[in-house]
Amino acid sequence: MKTEFITLTAPDLILASLLVLALIGLVVRLQLGLGQTLSIAAVRTTVQLLLVGLILEAVFNRARLSWILLIALVMMVVAAWEILARQKRKLRAKWGFSISAFALFVSSFMITVLTLLMVIEADPWYMPQYAIPLLGMLLGNTMNGIALGMDRLVQTAWQQRAVIEQRLMLGQKDSEAIRDIARDSMRAGMIPIINAMAAAGVVSLPGMMTGQILAGSPPVEAVKYQILIMFLVTAGTGFAVIMVLQLITRRMFDSRERLRFDRLLKVPR
Repeated sequence: MKTEFITLTAPDLILASLLVLALIGLVVRLQLGLGQTLSIAAVRTTVQLLLVGLILEAVFNRARLSWILLIALVMMVVAAWEILARQKRKLRAKWGFSISAFALFVSSFMITVLTLLMVIEADPWYMPQYAIPLLGMLLGNTMNGIALGMDRLVQTAWQQRAVIEQRLMLGQKDSEAIRDIARDSMRAGMIPIINAMAAAGVVSLPGMMTGQILAGSPPVEAVKYQILIMFLVTAGTGFAVIMVLQLITRRMFDSRERLRFDRLLKVPR
């Protein structure tokens, strides 16, 4: 049976949006404090995706490396900024942004380039139909992992600062004094992608695989690409979370192994 691509219309999307509006209404009625956040997120999703669709259509028609790199730069900058915006205790802006952007570049961007060159082998290697979606999926998952791990590490270390200082006074090294917190923070950053891998194909059909099947790709080919994406996302997220947690841990202590939140947080209190 030949698979036919079904085009969605504006009324179709409006019907879907009614579910979100119903949820917002329920949240407001229950006074959960998320009505405005959900409304803004829904509007941002609609506007941002429509703009991205128009931009990608133009980029796909003119596949130039300079345009691809510019889009990748914008994506990484926004992802690094969103990581800092989701922290309960704000890190010093320049330093926090720098380590987030560095981790995203080393993990997501470099893994994307290696995959395009050595695995997919598109011609040209920066073909936007592959490069931009692949980078987007890696950045999105890596961003979530870094944000969760970073928030857990800083928040828990602040709450348990007395315990950490006692361990230091007992003669433990700074890495030993914070080891348990760092381990829990790593776990927090990796839980979403581990859950996604464990449930893939049994509980849920991941987004890229679903999209390819809806677009008419053979299911087996869609599965191959999804396995590739899951492995890349897991590796990218793991490397990035480890990198960020190591950098934060080192900055949390000075050269004399004293706990110094004033070096790390914007307004330590």
